[in-house]
Amino acid sequence: MVKRQGTVEKLAMKPNFWQGRRVFITGHTGFKGSWMSLWLQKLGAELTGYALPPPAGPSLFNEASVAEHMTSCQGDVRDANALTVSIQAASPEIVFHMAAQSLVRVSYQNPLETYATNVMGTVNLLEAVRATPSVKAVVIVTTDKCYENREWVWGYRENDPMGGYDPYSSSKACAELVSSAYRSSFFNVQDYDSHGVGIASARAGNVIGGGDWAEDRLIPDILAAFEKNKTALIRNPGAVRPWQHVLEPVRGYMLLAERMFCEGPFYADSWNFGPNAEDIRPVSWIAENMAKLWGGCAQWDIDPSEHPHEAVSLKLDISKARDSLQWQPRLELRDALKLVVEWSRKRQSGVDVRALTEQQISNYQELDQQ
Repeated sequence: MVKRQGTVEKLAMKPNFWQGRRVFITGHTGFKGSWMSLWLQKLGAELTGYALPPPAGPSLFNEASVAEHMTSCQGDVRDANALTVSIQAASPEIVFHMAAQSLVRVSYQNPLETYATNVMGTVNLLEAVRATPSVKAVVIVTTDKCYENREWVWGYRENDPMGGYDPYSSSKACAELVSSAYRSSFFNVQDYDSHGVGIASARAGNVIGGGDWAEDRLIPDILAAFEKNKTALIRNPGAVRPWQHVLEPVRGYMLLAERMFCEGPFYADSWNFGPNAEDIRPVSWIAENMAKLWGGCAQWDIDPSEHPHEAVSLKLDISKARDSLQWQPRLELRDALKLVVEWSRKRQSGVDVRALTEQQISNYQELDQQ
């Protein structure tokens, strides 16, 4: 990493920065991509998305009418030519790469698709960036599972080894290595004055929030059971994860892009975005608190069936983001769970999903500005 020139206190991102900014997002039809798209639309960005169609069944992308206020392109990141054409047509200044096969269980069922999407999709994206002179900042979104998990009791730091027991985790570690290689080979920070492009990777914890209906994910499974007045079945009650509301890492991605765009190569590196240490909780704690927040007869139990291997303990050290990026969590985990239950309850009652989601974004943004 190049040496930073001076230190300036920056505790919040600058909303005005995004007004009229040309932004390209892959994976905008997904859960996290939909939240980011709505936030950037609210800030006035000229937004283009490239992704597969949203999943069958309920999707935040459809219910919040995300496509109505952006250019939405249907495409696969495995199609290098189509991806390049879309990026060049958008002529973006900032690129967020979020498209992925993002589920551990699916990676066991279809490892070829997982590696093709997560590894070659990243290669294709970075090749498209090389062919698009307008791009100044790129954020490659990976995962906390990219680290070689040794079941440590302390959090992983950005310089810890990459790894991955399952195909999904391994593929994301590979995406990190691809990003690092492209940064060194084609966008080296030492040559920033000649190419003017910052490439960063972002590793977030387990995100939660309204509008997530993915299969085999803890919060969606719990909510689906509670909504049907059924007992939620939990696979690994003792598993510890860095839970955080989706707006926490999304703010991290946006802040990182803003800093790279405005200040250059110091921020072109890898970054962890996770909760404070006291909010790294086991699955059983999440289930118990979700049941209390939902109320009524909500309850959970242990699922006795067999399941694929999953890590027992996974924590992130966010010291680097806190000290060098001036990013830190704004929500305690209990408050994040309250937001998820509130979102789900209001949607059930017929509240407009876009307005509901935008209101939570506005409330969070006000918290960030305090």
